[in-house]
Amino acid sequence: MASITRDPRVTELRLVVTATDYDAAVRFYRDVLGMPQGAAFTSGDGGQVVILDAGRATIELANPAHADYVDEVEVGRRVAGHLRVALAVEDTAAATEQAERAGAEVVAPPTTTPWGSSNARLDAPGGLHITLFSQEADAFEDQPDPTA
Repeated sequence: MASITRDPRVTELRLVVTATDYDAAVRFYRDVLGMPQGAAFTSGDGGQVVILDAGRATIELANPAHADYVDEVEVGRRVAGHLRVALAVEDTAAATEQAERAGAEVVAPPTTTPWGSSNARLDAPGGLHITLFSQEADAFEDQPDPTA
């Protein structure tokens, strides 16, 4: 009998967050940040889960020196642990204000970075340290093409 070889490519990145205040976390990510709800499930023991669409997902791997650099640029000191969630938004300042009103703690206000984006840092409901960022349309226009 021949074995079937499956393509090992990853087709989805799903960050699973266990939130003590589940309702606050759902309100924040779904209602405040506008992540559309894809599905919701309950378990017999009162468990709840909601799956929210975060658009395109990527994994950004950084060594400690780069993580230190990014924290220094965005916050002025090392604040993130080994995991930080970065979410692209249309307007960093507006999203940060809205997030703060919804219960997030602003760690650093929107800051223009050397790589041409506006980045803010927050401690968000669900216990996540997040970056909200918006990229300037022409931020990479003058950058050399790394594939050239």
